Amino acid sequence: MEENIAFDALDWRLLDQLQRDASLSNQALAQRMGISPATCLRRVRRLQAGGLIARQVAIVEPQALAALQGHGLAVLVEVSLDRQGAEHLQAFEERAVAEDAVQQCWRVSPGPDFLLVLQLRDMPGWLALSQRLFTQDANVRNVRAFFATKRAKFETKLPIALD
Repeated sequence: MEENIAFDALDWRLLDQLQRDASLSNQALAQRMGISPATCLRRVRRLQAGGLIARQVAIVEPQALAALQGHGLAVLVEVSLDRQGAEHLQAFEERAVAEDAVQQCWRVSPGPDFLLVLQLRDMPGWLALSQRLFTQDANVRNVRAFFATKRAKFETKLPIALD
């Protein structure tokens, strides 16, 4: 992240718009924002250089993927460790984030040590992952899994103050 970049209201509006739809061409984004394409491109590059835009990705619809590849299983998992020293927390975290099925990995407090959000193909996929990640780790004390029955909201957009 570059130091001492001053962002103004236009930058925040651009960032807000890009969170809604990053697939717009520079021309379309500039038109939507009421600025020239050159200014728009320069501003977007500043947001990237400033470390505010980490990457641009396609968000896949889970139900559509499940219809084509299998049922689809979303699981929220609380994990408590026996030993919470920095090296033990880091070791588990590294193993968790290395798993493709782990969409999110949060260290939390109080309560469990980690909260994981998983997206798996099916129950056999859950069993295999739970064996690798939880059962084979002697430091894992407790695992509570919650199987999602409905996703009421999913959002990647962070709130931006547009004042």
